Amino acid sequence: MVDFKFVHTSDLHLGSGFGTMPEELRGRLIEARHEVLSRLVQSARDHGAQHILVAGDTFDTTGPSAGVRRQAATKMSADSDVHWWIIPGNHDSLAAEELWRLFEEETGPNVHVLRESEPVEIAEGVWLLPSPWPRQFPGFDLTAWMTDAATPENALRIGLAHGGITDFGDNYDASTLIPPNRAESAQLDYLALGDWHGMVDVNPRTQFSGTPERDSYRHDGRGSCHLVTIAGPGAVPSIKRQETGRFYWSAKQLNLSPNMDVVSAFQELLDPETEQRRDQLLRIEAEGYLHMEERAALEDAASKVAPDFGRFVFLDSKLATEYQADDLDLIATGGALRVAAEELQVEAEGHGVSEQDARLAQAALNRLWSLVREG
Repeated sequence: MVDFKFVHTSDLHLGSGFGTMPEELRGRLIEARHEVLSRLVQSARDHGAQHILVAGDTFDTTGPSAGVRRQAATKMSADSDVHWWIIPGNHDSLAAEELWRLFEEETGPNVHVLRESEPVEIAEGVWLLPSPWPRQFPGFDLTAWMTDAATPENALRIGLAHGGITDFGDNYDASTLIPPNRAESAQLDYLALGDWHGMVDVNPRTQFSGTPERDSYRHDGRGSCHLVTIAGPGAVPSIKRQETGRFYWSAKQLNLSPNMDVVSAFQELLDPETEQRRDQLLRIEAEGYLHMEERAALEDAASKVAPDFGRFVFLDSKLATEYQADDLDLIATGGALRVAAEELQVEAEGHGVSEQDARLAQAALNRLWSLVREG
C-alpha cells in the first residue's frame, strides 16, 4: 500500500468561555478556537492527508450553544474531500444525545461521529479502532476491546481514544486509565490519544497530540497537531508536530538577588518582537530578594510592557525586599509617615512577628513606597 497520511488532533473544546479572562481578551480566545478548524484542514492539505482524527472533546460541554455547534458543523463540512473522524470524550460524551443528533444532522458526509467501539474502514486497507466515551465517568478502560478486535490481514490498525495513561489530577477518573503498552497489546500501528492538552510522546506508536489551541499556562507555546505518516502495516509511524495555535502561552520564573541588573533580567524573558506580543499570554513569577529601589525599577518595567501583551501577569508574592539604612528616607525623612514606615520596617524584618505578618509588613512598606513615588 502507499503511505497513509493523516492529522491527529484532540481537545478542541469549542465553546469554551474563558470566564476568568479579561473581557477584551475573552472574545479573541473564543474566536481562535473556531479558527483552528481551518488551520487543521490546511495542515492536512500541506501534509497531503485527507483524514483528520479527533481524539475526543471536540466541544467543551455537552450543551454548547447552537451557534458554536452549527458553525463547527459548517466549517468541518466545507472541505468535502477532508474527512473528520470524531470520538466523543469526557466533556462531550455520548450521553449528550441531543448534541450529537443535531451535529450529525448539520454536517456533511465527510464528518463522521464514531459512536461504537468497533473497527471502521476509513480508507482502503486502513481500519480505525475508536473508543468513544459513553458517559462522563465510564468506570473502565475504554480501549480494552481493541486487543481482541478483528481486522483483515495486513490491514493498518489505528486506535483513537481519549484518556490518560497516568493520573492527570483534577479529580481524574483513574478507572479509565489506558495502559501505555496498549498499541503493542492490540497490535496497533498507531494509537492517537486525547485528553492531555500538551504533546506527549508515550512511545513511537502512542502519542498525545495536545490541543491545537492552548488554553492554559500549563503547556508553554502554541497549540499544535500531529502529522502522521505510516508506510504500511508494522512500519514505525513518522510523526511531525505542526503548530496550529494562534496564542502563545508562557509561564516563566524570574530569580532575583540584590545588586543585579533586574530590568535586564526581566527584559530577557520578553519576546523582542513587540508586534508578536498581542497574541501572547505571559505570566512571570518573581522570587528572591531585592533592594527597595531595585524592586521599584522592576515594577516600573513590568507596568511599562504590560499593555503590549494579550495578557500579562506579574506575580511577586515570593519576592522579598531587603531594606537598607537609607531606604526609609526614600519614603519620608520625618513626620507621621516616617514613623509608620519605621514601624513597618521593624515588622518586615521579622522582629517579634510571625512570618506571615512579616510578609504583610513588607507588602505594606512596598505599597507605601509605591504611593510616594506615584505622588
